[in-house]
Amino acid sequence: ALRQLYLETRIQTFTWIDPSTFQLNDFDTATQEEGILIALADEHPVGFISWWAPDDFIHNLYVDANFARLGIGKALLSQCLTQIGRPATLKCLPQNQNALSFYRAQGWAIKSAGQSADGNYFLMALDQ
Repeated sequence: ALRQLYLETRIQTFTWIDPSTFQLNDFDTATQEEGILIALADEHPVGFISWWAPDDFIHNLYVDANFARLGIGKALLSQCLTQIGRPATLKCLPQNQNALSFYRAQGWAIKSAGQSADGNYFLMALDQ
């Protein structure tokens, strides 16, 4: 169910990326050896967050579009932050304006910019 959630939310969110590049097993690679918290509704995953503990780096935060704007992402992020150090970091693609607005509202700041296989990204940090 997490694989399907990851696939579907990326297709819906990253509209500027060819959806045929997304595969169901991408979840396994993207979360390998990471901590994961899952949000459930009626015992079905509706969101998850994963992080790379050695670097206090949040790698993935996805919420099913049918459950967006209900506080699930904020709750997952808040719980994750109790388990990692500071400064915590994450990467966010500039085209993902909803995510950028969300992280800024939670106190995250853009520290630098870079490039990845998915294109340009902002490195964001939370110091407290």
